[in-house]
Amino acid sequence: MKVFNESETAALLPMRELMEALRTAAQECVEGKIVSPERMVVALKEGGIMLSMPATADDIAIHKLVNVNPRNNKEGLPTIHGQVVAMNALSGVMLFQVDGPTVTGRRTAAVSMLGISRLLPQPPKSVLIIGVGKQALNHVEAIAEVFPEATIHMRGRSAHGAQMFVDQLKAIAPKLQVEDASADVDYDVVITVTTARSPVYSELAKPGRLVIGVGAFTPEMCEIAPAVVDASTVYVDDLLGAPHEAGDLIQAKIDWSRVKSLASAFSEQPDLSKPILFKTVGTGAWDLAACRVIKSRL
Repeated sequence: MKVFNESETAALLPMRELMEALRTAAQECVEGKIVSPERMVVALKEGGIMLSMPATADDIAIHKLVNVNPRNNKEGLPTIHGQVVAMNALSGVMLFQVDGPTVTGRRTAAVSMLGISRLLPQPPKSVLIIGVGKQALNHVEAIAEVFPEATIHMRGRSAHGAQMFVDQLKAIAPKLQVEDASADVDYDVVITVTTARSPVYSELAKPGRLVIGVGAFTPEMCEIAPAVVDASTVYVDDLLGAPHEAGDLIQAKIDWSRVKSLASAFSEQPDLSKPILFKTVGTGAWDLAACRVIKSRL
């Protein structure tokens, strides 16, 4: 079985190929061609969790196992550790193993890019990212590749932290800058990538602005204020997992009958005249899509 490290895994997942594979996987989930059960969550010590995410299709099967340990910051260790193993769907023979956090980061950012491409009337000129962690980095890289004309504004817990983040990534994203709180910027896209338990974004929902919630993946987490949820047409990446994991929507007590899937946006024209919120929680099907891209390049 081939084993790929973090940098090798990233090189095997070009963003545009990954977006196309995700779009195909989203449709196959609707058609029942991909089986991707709700992920199993097992508690670890001191607030950590273990996530088990299998998915199968006719051509390939995968299993992602990742551990999320917030306390690791105190030890100078990464918050997320894990791996994704791909298998032959018929024989079960192991094909390759790739870095779990890298697959998660790149496919999550690719899902956001897919949402922007379908749920925004035109390519974005200005994007606000709230949060300066690993997922923020993945999203900056993705935006710089897919929407290079967009100016990316960063908002962190402190201006100093945001500036350090920008300084580290200027070579990758020349149009990256720290948000100027005094400037009146009409953002086309706002992306939240934090582990907040209370809203970090509460501005009035408005047509033409797409809000993407990425960070909150448990019922206790919440990045986006209920008022924003209530005023928006809501899409999610995974209709199966969202009712149990999308804290932003759960805490807003959303009527789930009005929530649409990302896949539906590719079969019917979204109403772009209304405010839109796209909430992602992730699913093993997206890791399967990533492994398809990797398999095609080996």
